[in-house]
Amino acid sequence: MVVGDVTTGTDVLVIGGGPGGYVATIRAGQLDLDVTLVEMDAYGGTCLNHGCIPSKALISATDIAHTAGDAERMGIYADPAVDMQGMVSWKDRLVTRLTKGVESLCEQAGATLIEGRAEFDGENRARIVQSGEGQGSESIEFEHAIVATGSRPIEIPNFEFDGEQILSSRDALALDTVPESLLVVGAGYIGMELATVYQKLGCDVTVVEQLDNALPTYEDDVTKVVRERAETLGIDFQFGQTAKNWEETDEGVVVRAESDDNEMAEFEGEKCLVAVGRRPVTDTLNLDAVDIEIEEGVIETDDRARTSLDHIFAVGDVAGDPMLAHKAFKEGEVAAEVIAGEPSALDYQAIPAAVFTDPEIGNVGMTETEAEEAGYDPVVGQMPLRASGRALTLNEREGFVRVVADDETGFLLGAQIVGPEASELVAELAVAIELGATLEDVAATIHIHPTLGEAVHEAVKGALDESIHY
Repeated sequence: MVVGDVTTGTDVLVIGGGPGGYVATIRAGQLDLDVTLVEMDAYGGTCLNHGCIPSKALISATDIAHTAGDAERMGIYADPAVDMQGMVSWKDRLVTRLTKGVESLCEQAGATLIEGRAEFDGENRARIVQSGEGQGSESIEFEHAIVATGSRPIEIPNFEFDGEQILSSRDALALDTVPESLLVVGAGYIGMELATVYQKLGCDVTVVEQLDNALPTYEDDVTKVVRERAETLGIDFQFGQTAKNWEETDEGVVVRAESDDNEMAEFEGEKCLVAVGRRPVTDTLNLDAVDIEIEEGVIETDDRARTSLDHIFAVGDVAGDPMLAHKAFKEGEVAAEVIAGEPSALDYQAIPAAVFTDPEIGNVGMTETEAEEAGYDPVVGQMPLRASGRALTLNEREGFVRVVADDETGFLLGAQIVGPEASELVAELAVAIELGATLEDVAATIHIHPTLGEAVHEAVKGALDESIHY
C-alpha cells in the first residue's frame, strides 16, 4: 500500500544534519522555534560519520602503536601488534555513540526529525524524497529554511571512486585490512593525515602531488616539519606529478602521472586514495525552484548566513571556505538566532584551524606576510620546541610556536604552531585575538610549568624582546 501525500508546516526547515545543521536545529529549539530537521544519510553528517571523528580515532590509535614501538630513546622496547578489524570496530562504536547523541540532542530540543532527502518545491515549500516502496511523499511548508547539505570528496577525471581500487577518504576510513601499499593522490590535509595513519600501520605509502610541496596552504617552515617527519616514517613524496589515469594490475593498480616537464611516470600500489579536496553538495536541492545566488558551486551568504533570499540561510561547507566543522557550528548558531530575531552576526577574524598530522599544525589569524599585506607593521615572536622542557619529556624536538602582532599597538594578529597538541594550543591564541588582547596581556598571564603552553608564553615574550628561556 502506498501512503498518500502529506503536507506539514514548520517555522524552520533544516536540510542536512551535519555540524551546521544539527547545531542550527538545537539552537532553534532553544529559541522556542518549531524546527524540522531532514537528514538523508546519518545524523552528524560527514564530519561525525566519515570524516573528523573516525579519522581522529584512527590517528590516535595508530599514534599509540607507533609511539610504543619507537620509544627506545626513552628506554622502552616494544613491538605492538595491531588488530585492524578491532581498531575499526572501536572507531565505529565511537561514531555510533556520537551519532545517537546528536539525534537525542535534537529530539530534546523539540525538533521533528525526518529521514529523507529534501528538495525545494518553491520559495516556501520543500518536498521530502524518501527511499523504499510504499513510502509516499511528504511536503513541508516553511517560513525559514537553513541549507546545511555539506560537501563531498572531489572526483578527478579518470579516477571515479569505486570503493575497491580507487578510494575516497570515506572508503579509506572503512578499510578493515591494511593494504601492503597505498598511493595517495593529493598532499592536502586529508591526504597527509591518512597517509600518516596507513604508514604507521605498516603500509608502504607514496604521495603523488601536482604542486611542489605538501600542505600548500601553509607556510614553508611549517610544512617542512611535517614533511620531514613523514619522510622519516617512510612516506615517499612525488611532487610536481599530476595523476592522469590508472589501470588495474594483478597486484593492485598503477597510476600514470605527468610531471611539470611533460614526462610520464608510473606508480604502483595495492590501492589508490584520491584526496584532492571537497566540493559543496547542492545538486540534491532542486535549486531551480528558488532564486538563490551560487558562485562556483558555493551558496553565497552574508554575515548573518542569509542567502540572496532573506528567509533562506546556508551554513557549513555548502556556504564555502573554510570548510571546517567548527565554522559550521558557529554559522548554524547565527542562522537560528537571526531567524529568532536575535542581534547575531558572524565574525571571522579568528577562526582557528588544525591539521592532525604528525606533528600537528594549528593556526589562527594572519601570517606575517598577510599582516604586511593588510597594512600592519608586524612583529614576530617564535619559540622552538627543542627549547621546551615539556616537549622534550614527550620525546618531541621538532616544531615551534610563532605569534604575529601589530608592532604599534601590540594587538595579536595571528599564530602558527607546529608540534604536539598544536590543535589544543592554538585555542588560547584564538581567544586572545577574539578578545583583542595584546602581547602584554598574554605575557602577563602566568602559564603552568612544565607545559607545552609555556611555548606560547615564550613566543609572546620573544615578540616583546623579553624572552627568558630562548
